Parts: sequence; structure tokens; C-alpha cells
Amino acid sequence: MRVSLIPAALWLIAGTAAGHDTWVQTNTNLIRTGDAVHVDLMLGNHGNDHRDFKLASKIDLEGATLTVAGPDGKAHDLKPMLADLGYAPKEGFHSAKFAAAKTGIYTVAHTLDRVVNHGKPVRAVRSAKAYFLVSPSLDNVRKDWDGFDKPLGHALELVPEANPVAPMGPGTAIKVRVLFHGKPLADARVSFIPRGESLTEGFDKTYERTTDAAGRASFVPKTGNYYLVVVHHKEAASGKVDYESIAYSATLTVFVPEICPCCGD
Repeated sequence: MRVSLIPAALWLIAGTAAGHDTWVQTNTNLIRTGDAVHVDLMLGNHGNDHRDFKLASKIDLEGATLTVAGPDGKAHDLKPMLADLGYAPKEGFHSAKFAAAKTGIYTVAHTLDRVVNHGKPVRAVRSAKAYFLVSPSLDNVRKDWDGFDKPLGHALELVPEANPVAPMGPGTAIKVRVLFHGKPLADARVSFIPRGESLTEGFDKTYERTTDAAGRASFVPKTGNYYLVVVHHKEAASGKVDYESIAYSATLTVFVPEICPCCGD
């Protein structure tokens, strides 16, 4: 399965929104066939070097993409269905409901590509992912689902190497591979941020890892929670462009239940 996403256009803006990381999350990672999930599109703050779950303002949807793709590989555009859940223009976040008719792993994907100027023009290239599983039963969930480890072709991308939904629980490793333009990115800092935690300054040995030569990193959660996996990469611009550098970010949201849906542990 490969999801085809239309590249976002470049937009030159003077606001602060595109300078923040984005992420997507669902209200649950496991539903019965025919049920629905709510997909939230979030905008994170600049604080602590982008390493927390705190919200900042609300994303401008212009130039952004948001899709969900099922086990058949067909991508559904969620952007027209997004509802603004904030009272004021800079409050809250956007959310859409999606009903799933087929069993299997579903991929939620978001991209954003803009040029921002906070004194220096920088091209901000963002991608975000989340996964959920549609199962015939919530009490007896299979462990052999596939379709979660296919790269989507994002400029900077976090690709799961272990099923991020089932089996999943405390003690089960979250394994990812970092790809930059389709190739493994070594020596990249990957943050595995539990919701409600603030990482220490510099490199947090508890919640951060450095990718190996194959771009791989893993983390074993000790308790159930939402975990925001984040990686950044920056490089100087080349050629005749209107920006000085390119700041890439990729996020992956993983919901870790207290009890594994496959084994009940």
C-alpha cells in the first residue's frame, strides 16, 4: 500500500503558525468495523525546542493536507470535513470525523510546506502521522496486521517498524525509522514525548534516542499514554530561492493503552 499525497504549495507568510510543529491524533486507536474515529489536527508550541504536547494557536489550513488511507490504499481527503473547535481565531484546533467500513490498519497523514519570516526567511516543511485499527472485535484483536510500515514519500518521515496499534501496551517497544528524502537519516535526535511530560534541556536520556546508521530508533513506554514522536532536520538553502534555510519536522502520534488489546496484559 502506498498513499499518494499531493505536495503542498509554498506560501510566503509573515505569521508564526508554520514555525511550529504539527501533529495529528485520534480519539482512539481501535474501533469496530463501521464505527468512526475523530481526527484532530494540532499545532504545537515553540517551547522546550518543540518537545512537548502543549498547544499554540491554531493551524492555518491554507496549503495544508490531511488524509486518511485504509488497507486498500485509497486516500480520503479529510480537509473539507474539518470543523474549527476553537471559539477565537487563535484558540482550539481542527477536527474531522471518519467512519471506517473495512477492517485493517488506517493511516492518518498531514503535510504542510511554507516559507515563514521571523527576521530570516525559512522554509518550514512539516509532516505528521497517526494510525488506528479497525477490527471485527474489540475483545479478541489479531496481532498480524500489516500496512503500517509503508513510507508515504514525505521529505522527512517517521516510518514505524513495529505495529504502532496492536500489539501495543506498556513494555512494547515503539520502533521507528527516520527517512530523509527516502534515505535513512543517521545521528538524528528522536524524541518520544509522553503527554504531560516536559523533557529536560539538551538531550533527555529518558525520552530521547539517536538514530543508528540505518536511521532506526526505539523506545519502550513504561505506562499507557499518548506519545508524540518527533524528529527535526535543518539544512541551508541552495539555488535562487526566497529563503535562507529549510527546517524539516516529522511527527508520529502513538496511543499506548494501559492494557494491550491483543493479550489483555
